[in-house]
Amino acid sequence: MLKNFGGSIAFTLVCLALAAVYGWFQTASLPATLSVLWIVVMLSVLEVSLSFDNAVVNAVVLREMDEIWQRRFLTWGMVIAVFGMRIVFPLAIVAIAVGMGPMDALRISLTEPARYEAIVSSAHVGIAGFGGAFLAMVGLSFFFDGEKDVHWITGIERVLARFADIKAAEIAILLFALYGVSLLLPADEALTFLGAGALGIVTFIAVEAIGTLLEMQEAAQKAAGQVVRSGLGGFLYLNVLDASFSFDGVIGAFALSNNMVVIALGLSIGAMFVRSLTLMLVRNGTLSEYRYLEHGAFWAIVALAAIMLISAHVEIPETVTGLIGAVLIGLSLLWSVRHKRRFPDSEIEEALRAE
Repeated sequence: MLKNFGGSIAFTLVCLALAAVYGWFQTASLPATLSVLWIVVMLSVLEVSLSFDNAVVNAVVLREMDEIWQRRFLTWGMVIAVFGMRIVFPLAIVAIAVGMGPMDALRISLTEPARYEAIVSSAHVGIAGFGGAFLAMVGLSFFFDGEKDVHWITGIERVLARFADIKAAEIAILLFALYGVSLLLPADEALTFLGAGALGIVTFIAVEAIGTLLEMQEAAQKAAGQVVRSGLGGFLYLNVLDASFSFDGVIGAFALSNNMVVIALGLSIGAMFVRSLTLMLVRNGTLSEYRYLEHGAFWAIVALAAIMLISAHVEIPETVTGLIGAVLIGLSLLWSVRHKRRFPDSEIEEALRAE
């Protein structure tokens, strides 16, 4: 436990201490300070609940990377996730939306929290389009795979795998979904939504292309007798994926607080625990042990993507989002345990093939 979560626990204690100091200096009231601490805790729980499937997918990619790039993701990636997405990203939205400098955006976030919340929330349509499209591509690409021979929801997954030979089938499905949602929006919002969705698709393709080029370079160097293990492509992919997951948490955080400092502290704690959970899944070989856990995570991603796209038109509570993901992952874990009990020998054979 301490081996995997010791750093997160220490980070949590530091953040809670900072929250207590900040709350006291802002309010000079013990009840108000305790309220700040409670909100920070609730925000961290919200972040973990929304990002558990993110941890599983992170582990899927990380297990294929060498230890150097794993450490880089868990350190540099942590800085990007906490500082970049939980602090810089909302400030950038405010700066772009209002047409002001970053320092003015920071001033608004600290001195005019209600205005700050309104500006960030006003960008929700574009965020929903981009984040929903990118996550949909991540989830659909997993199921549109003709080489995938393990299926959890067999009836659906086998059909999707069968259509994998049709080039860009998942993109066509996503474009229809984007267009369908855009019909429900006012003309100006529909244009923003479609543009953001297209950018999300292009970003996914660009990250995949970079990873493919790096893999080709690595293969060429190995053929020439050079020992190279590159994880840059996976590193970029994971950070963009993290960014897409964080959109929902950042926007949803305003349901609890519009104070930038409080939001940053709470979401940072959650992000740190997601990183520790990812590391635990990799170290313990949990994905290999539980046959359908990976499938449950990708179904949760597809569900989250659908919710993000629909949220451009209808507000959906974050508790619903977190609950759907938890149910899908919980069911996949239950099915994995049941399969392991019924077919213990097959688990051993798959582990040997993986090695």
